[in-house]
Amino acid sequence: MKYLKASLQLLLCFLIFQPINAQLTDLARLEYSFIPKSNSEDQYTRLKALLNYPIKLKNGDYIVVGAEYNRILLNLEDDYPFDTSTLDKIHVIDLNLGYTFKWNENWRFGAKFNPRIASTLTEHLTSDDFFMNGGIFFINDRTDDENLTRTYRLILGLTYNATVGLPFPLPFVSYYREINEKWSFNAGVPKSNLKYTINAKNSLQTFVTLDGYLAHLQDVSMVNGKNVDHISLSVAVGGFGYEYGFTKHLVLYLYSGYTFRLNNTLRDKNRNEVFKLDDVNAFYLRTGIKFKI
Repeated sequence: MKYLKASLQLLLCFLIFQPINAQLTDLARLEYSFIPKSNSEDQYTRLKALLNYPIKLKNGDYIVVGAEYNRILLNLEDDYPFDTSTLDKIHVIDLNLGYTFKWNENWRFGAKFNPRIASTLTEHLTSDDFFMNGGIFFINDRTDDENLTRTYRLILGLTYNATVGLPFPLPFVSYYREINEKWSFNAGVPKSNLKYTINAKNSLQTFVTLDGYLAHLQDVSMVNGKNVDHISLSVAVGGFGYEYGFTKHLVLYLYSGYTFRLNNTLRDKNRNEVFKLDDVNAFYLRTGIKFKI
């Protein structure tokens, strides 16, 4: 149990500010996401595969190694004033490396390092295809404390994400609390939710989450008289979710909602906006199966 709990705490850290949202308390995950463009034949589809493996060291220390692959398909069927054939497939490949140790009786320290390739991969790799992310965290996990009537978990940290475009670390706070046997909530970024547990196998939730990516375009094209070097998607969405547990660790899930912020944009080398592919709010669907701690 102590091994699983410590591994869970570090895996929680991996989630923070990933460009594509995932619950990295998961050891493995297969996922499909879909956003159709409103009043258009265009659509965004994402296929994801994820694997994490925790390794126990001496003195209560742990290492987690893992990898994540996202294949993003942009089906651009509308008429655009430039060739869109080089934008149809985008690849995001992450390597997950993490380390955690017990700081004191109540707090555990964790650090993560996430080198990433995000690119169309139509040519050989260059330095522009690589991004670096990471963070440090302090975790107070009281979810197994039998002396508390309402258990909780608090994570405080600093994160750095090269795809955000800010040259300094950003603060992070995540707070999870059990209200009673049926209700719990999580307040944080990139996901906040309110969850209702129907029984041991079924649960419902309402959620607000952030999603998106930034990637390098290896085939540089000219749009509006400017070179286009990057493409980005940022989404804020709210909706409802359902989870079904085949076992305690194997879960099928479905999240559906509607975006209240959507921005799909072509950008230049300095990430300034050149051409907006889409900014109209739309339906959102994400479903998959996961094996979790």
